[in-house]
Amino acid sequence: MAAEETTTTAGEAAPGLSLQDLASVVQVIDLCSQRGAFQGSELEAVGGLRGRIQAFVSANAPAEEETKEESTDNE
Repeated sequence: MAAEETTTTAGEAAPGLSLQDLASVVQVIDLCSQRGAFQGSELEAVGGLRGRIQAFVSANAPAEEETKEESTDNE
């Protein structure tokens, strides 16, 4: 029964996240921090999460040279 719940039908798309979504999360954290949405005791945990997300985005983002080469190849 568990296998039935995890499969999706042909008309449904599986949920996913892109690097742009994660970069947006970092921006939201920064904005919330600037506006004072976090208490002092929460800052360490929030900052750690922000750092891990930012590191993941940076490590998985395509390099500038690769992006330029791909656009040149497509022309």
